[in-house]
Amino acid sequence: MLPCNHAECRHPIYRNERTSDIFGRRLAGGAHYLHHRCLHNTKRCCCSTEATIISGKKLAAQVCEEIRKDVDSWLALGNKRPHLTVVLVGDNPASHTYVRNKVKAAAAVGICSEIILRPKDISQEELLDLTGRLNKDPRVSGILVQLPLPGHIDERTVCNTVSPEKDVDGFHIFNIGQLCLDQPSVIPATAAAVWEIIKRTGIQTFGRNVVVVGRSKNVGMPISMLLHTDGGHERPGGDATVTIAHRYTPKDQLKIHTQLADIVIVAAEVKKKAGFITPVPGGVGPMTVAMLLKNTLIAAKKLIY
Repeated sequence: MLPCNHAECRHPIYRNERTSDIFGRRLAGGAHYLHHRCLHNTKRCCCSTEATIISGKKLAAQVCEEIRKDVDSWLALGNKRPHLTVVLVGDNPASHTYVRNKVKAAAAVGICSEIILRPKDISQEELLDLTGRLNKDPRVSGILVQLPLPGHIDERTVCNTVSPEKDVDGFHIFNIGQLCLDQPSVIPATAAAVWEIIKRTGIQTFGRNVVVVGRSKNVGMPISMLLHTDGGHERPGGDATVTIAHRYTPKDQLKIHTQLADIVIVAAEVKKKAGFITPVPGGVGPMTVAMLLKNTLIAAKKLIY
């Protein structure tokens, strides 16, 4: 078949398949992906069955360069350098890797950072006391308590102890509430990363059907809120019709939802099916770190609170 003549379908992400996919949570051996179908119902649309790989790492580098220039401009005006404090509890290898990546990326854009290590048997009261002190520390622009936390600590309580204006993870109940009301807020970094990739790659969400597989309060829910809300509101959204699927969605119903969808946000091994893939590693992860740094700069500038 010949390529579609519709202008938007000449964008490299469009392929002749019912749905296309990106993003979501990482599964073992999986790839974050977005599949987007052509809406012109023509047999002359793009016919390639090979996935187009999008470099989340490359897009994240663009965002980080923008942040670096913004930090330089902020300092040139006589302001203090943004400072990110990461609280890391326990010895989870993945958490330590994530934190090292965040600290390295912060240094590259000119943001100061520090890691506060605490043992896995720290009490919840001790951790809450630490976050309380960081809230009052004028040096600290942003606070991130690396999740997951040990089982004896209630993560929601800890997240709600971090001051909303320093909550660069966007997990405080106030920030989540602002997000749900289409108000300016600190957006959770992974959801912000997905939204940023969608915008920077020119994927149209207005009036489209979107399926989000996963309903976690840190990823699935905020992504859904960003996609379905009004693009004309104070915090613009994607004006999409969003369906949220989860572990109890029957497989036959999930199949129906995804077949009807224009965009599916999920994680799976889909190189043979997807029209647009962000690879693992190098997919949403680097952009998530970039958006965390952007949140830190926003907090330092007090652009929201």
